[in-house]
Amino acid sequence: MDMSVRVRFAPSPTGALHIGGVRTALYNYLFAKKNNGTFILRIEDTDQNRFVKGAEEYIEKALEWAGVSPDEGVNAGGEFGPYRQSERKDIYKQYADQLLAEGKAYYAFDTAEELEEMRERLKEARVANPQYNAITRMQMVNSLTLSEEEVKQRIERGDAYVIRIKLPRNEDVRFKDLVRDWVVVNTATMDDKVLLKSDGMPTYHLANIVDDHLMHISHVIRGEEWLPSAPLHVLLYEYLGWEKPEFAHLPLLLKPDGNGKLSKRAADKLGFPIFPLNWTDPESGELSKGFKEQGYLSDAFINFLAFLGWNPGGEDEIFSLTELIDAFTIERINKAGARFDIDKAKWFNEQYLRARSDDELADVYSNLFDEPIERSKSLAIVAALKERVTFIQEMKVAGSFFFESPSVYDEKTTRKKWNDLAVKKLQGFSAELSNFDHVSKEDVRELFMSFLAKDDTPLGRVMPALRLALTGQAGGPDLMAIMSILGPKEVISRIDKAIETLA
Repeated sequence: MDMSVRVRFAPSPTGALHIGGVRTALYNYLFAKKNNGTFILRIEDTDQNRFVKGAEEYIEKALEWAGVSPDEGVNAGGEFGPYRQSERKDIYKQYADQLLAEGKAYYAFDTAEELEEMRERLKEARVANPQYNAITRMQMVNSLTLSEEEVKQRIERGDAYVIRIKLPRNEDVRFKDLVRDWVVVNTATMDDKVLLKSDGMPTYHLANIVDDHLMHISHVIRGEEWLPSAPLHVLLYEYLGWEKPEFAHLPLLLKPDGNGKLSKRAADKLGFPIFPLNWTDPESGELSKGFKEQGYLSDAFINFLAFLGWNPGGEDEIFSLTELIDAFTIERINKAGARFDIDKAKWFNEQYLRARSDDELADVYSNLFDEPIERSKSLAIVAALKERVTFIQEMKVAGSFFFESPSVYDEKTTRKKWNDLAVKKLQGFSAELSNFDHVSKEDVRELFMSFLAKDDTPLGRVMPALRLALTGQAGGPDLMAIMSILGPKEVISRIDKAIETLA
C-alpha cells in the first residue's frame, strides 16, 4: 500500500476565501511539507447554484500570495486530475450505482412538498430534529417502499429522484480523530443523506469520499464544521470497501471576545479584514478589503494564522514558513476554538516589517508616490521610520514632513518648549550648520552636542523645539536622522520659518 502523505485543501468557489480557509490550507501544507508529502488543491464546485464567478481564481491568487502553493491542482496539474469536481461528474455515478446494487443506497422520489410534510408531521409529534432516517424512510416515496416494477417505471418516465445512503438503524460509528481523539456517534442520530442529486451531480459527501480515495489522500485535515459529517464519511468508506484516511478536525476561529464563530459581519463591525486579498462581490459590487491591501506582509500573516489554533511549545513566536514546517505537528493543534486577535496580527506585522532590509522597504516605499524619490533618500527614510509604523503605507503619512515643511506646530510643545532660550540656541545652531552642504546623522549629532556643550545647555531645553521647528510634531523618529535626510539648507530654512511663525 502507498504510505506517502497526501493531503488536500478542497474549497468551494462560492465567494472569497475566508482566512479560516487559508488556515486550513496552511495546516495541510505544513503537514505535507513536514512529511515530504504532497499538497493538493481541489475545487469542489458540485453545487452549481452557489457558484460565484471569479471565486476560483481568487482562491488560487490568495494561496499564491500566502506562499502556500499546491503541488497538484487545477493549474499545477498532476496525475490524479481533473482537480475540478464539475469535470469529474461521470466518475461519481458508478459508485452511487455500486451502493444501490449492494443495497447500501436507494432511490428516493419524494417531492419538496412531501419532504416538508414529513418534517411538519414530525415537529407536531414533538420530534426535535426531523430527519429522513431508518424510521421515516418507510413512510416516504422511495425504492424501499415502492415495488421494483414501479421504481423502474418512474425512472424510465423521467421522474426526478435522488440517491440516498441507507444507514443502519442503531449502530455506533467510531473513529479516532487526530485532534479530538475518539469520536463515537450512533446512526439513530443521523439521517440518510443524499449522495446523488436530481441533476446528476454528487453531493459533497459522495464526491469528496470518492475523490479522496482516487487521489490517494492519506489525511483529511479540515474545519470543525465538518465533524458532524465525519461519521457518514467513515460509513461510506466502509460501504465502498475502502480504507479510510486519518481525520483531523481543526478548531474554529472565534470572534475576538470568544463568543461565537468569526464572521464577515463581526470583522466588518470591528473594522478588520477577514479575507486575504481584496474581494469585490460580483453581484452587489461591495468591496471587502484584504490583509494584503491593508498592508500586511504575507509572511507575517502566515505566522499569525499558524498560531491561531496551534503552537510549537516554548516562548518563540516568530517563525518563517520553513521553521513552521519543521515545528508543525498535528498533536499540538488545540481542540478549543481560537480567538481572533487583530492586535496580535499587527504585532506580527511590525516584527516582520522591522526585519525587512532597507533595500526591500525602499522599493515598496517609493512605489507609494507618483513621483520617483532619490534612492539614497528613500533608504534613509525607511531606516528612520520602520520602527515606528505597523504597515509600510503608514510611512507616507508618518514621514510627510520629509517632503514638506510644517504649516502647523504642536500646540502643547509650543507652549511648554518654545521660548527665548530655545530660539537663541536654534539661531546659533543654524549658523554652525550653514558651513555644511551635507551631514551624516553621526556628524550632525556631534555638531549639535558640541554646540550645546559650549555653555552646558541641557539637551531637553533645545531638542523639543528643534523637532517642533523641523516636523511640527512633539515626537517622531531620530532627530539626527531627520536632519541628515533634510540636509543643512532645509534645516536652516525650517528653523527660520518656525521662528518667524511662532514669534
